[in-house]
Amino acid sequence: MPRYRWAQLGDINAFFGLMLDNMANLVILSGILIFVFQFPEDIVYTRMFPGTALGVMFGDLVYTWLAFRLAAKTGREVTAMPLGLDAPSTIGMAFAVLGPAFINAKAQGLDPQAAGIAAWQIGMATMVLIGVFKLILAFVGKSVSDHLPDAGLLGTLGGIGIALLGVLQFGELLHDPIVGFASLGLILYSLVAKIKLPFGVPEVGASALVGTILFYGLSAAGLAHGHVDLSNVTFHLGFPWPTLGFVTGMPVAFSTYLPLAIPFAILTVVGGINVTASARREGDDYDTREILLTEALATLIAGVCGGVSQTTPYIGQPAYKAMGGRAGYTLATGLFIGLGGIFGYIPLLAQVLPKAAIIPILLFVAVDIVEQSYHATPKKHAMAVTFAMFPNIAQLVMILVGQANFKLSGAAANPAQVIADTKLPPDFVGTIGVFVMLAHGFILTGMLWGSAIAFLMDRRAGAAASTWLACAGLTLFGVIHSADPDGGVYLPWSAPSSLPLEWAVGYALMAATFYGLSFTQGYRDAVAADA
Repeated sequence: MPRYRWAQLGDINAFFGLMLDNMANLVILSGILIFVFQFPEDIVYTRMFPGTALGVMFGDLVYTWLAFRLAAKTGREVTAMPLGLDAPSTIGMAFAVLGPAFINAKAQGLDPQAAGIAAWQIGMATMVLIGVFKLILAFVGKSVSDHLPDAGLLGTLGGIGIALLGVLQFGELLHDPIVGFASLGLILYSLVAKIKLPFGVPEVGASALVGTILFYGLSAAGLAHGHVDLSNVTFHLGFPWPTLGFVTGMPVAFSTYLPLAIPFAILTVVGGINVTASARREGDDYDTREILLTEALATLIAGVCGGVSQTTPYIGQPAYKAMGGRAGYTLATGLFIGLGGIFGYIPLLAQVLPKAAIIPILLFVAVDIVEQSYHATPKKHAMAVTFAMFPNIAQLVMILVGQANFKLSGAAANPAQVIADTKLPPDFVGTIGVFVMLAHGFILTGMLWGSAIAFLMDRRAGAAASTWLACAGLTLFGVIHSADPDGGVYLPWSAPSSLPLEWAVGYALMAATFYGLSFTQGYRDAVAADA
């Protein structure tokens, strides 16, 4: 049996791609928390980063070992499975969990430091919930994937790509248009148009390097719009010790953020199944359950040790194989990210690297996710995919509106009070109330909407009607479409307004309509035409 060449020149390019993708997520996470929500820096860098980085290190080291084992078994030049931070849920955790939890804690009278600790504990607890669900789904994930239409699963992921990874980050990118366009241009040339750069230069590394040099050059000339205060840049040391802080945050996480935790877990598990299948087509026959169990344990370990972003197997294992990557790139990435979170050079890089040089990487991830959402689903389900994206747009609206005036989050629960406090027109406040309810539980809502419409397109009226009834039941309890300003769940008779009941009745009417019309001649003709 030939000796396994586990490291070669191709691993260098693969390392830069995987490492910078993880770095981009960490830079964006810290940027959102510190600059958008004014989180205390020390909590982000010394409590959140070390545990989050530990999850990446654990997962990539295990995937490296699995590659060695598979190579020994098959005698093939195996490429390790790439693992890193999940971009959609990193953005989602920042904007939908950590940021709101921090604002709510301050509204209850806590000072910023105490509020940051409280929000961090809630973030940890949400991560633990995601990890537990992923452990369970590792054993039944294939069944879940087989029964849920791709339109629901991928449509809501595509919505995150458009709204949170795309439009929202574009707004950040063009704060520094010269840097942003220059970095984005290299990404469009190399990764979108798929044209190799001269001398085999790593595409992601080149984009980040050019953007960074431009940024500091413009800053020296006084022409940059962004600003990095290098006098405050320092190493933030932090060891990811296990902590029971997640227990303190669990009641809020369970009552308020469970509707986010479940879909995030499902999405990465389904993604792991698909990634493993794509690797198998290239000859690297990994065991799906082992891949899923590893990423579940990595997420759980990260959450228990203070992490706030889940790990996932990255789409594109064949791409890393085409680069010439074997096992060296995952080993190097795991060690670089994991040790960087402990010894502080990852936080230092997060402070030094300008966002405009990093965001183009996330924009590529965004458009890649949206493209997959349409291409990996049956063509006839395209409209279902689009409908699944709509709740994510509502979340984007609420992020921007919440930054303008946090009082608008009460537009569904108490519109009269919001009108009195803000002096805004009643119709506008009513519309914001609709967006509030659409945004709460937006991931799960998108999955259910896309699934219901795909079921109907497949002439499965009963399944479609059952999905709408599930939406009605979840709405009554605030699991989706919560009218509570914080997005909390409640008993139906304790709802803060009559809107959840009205929305539930509307869903029930749709279910009855679908089921009733399934007995008509028109429905039978449609079934026969598709047969």
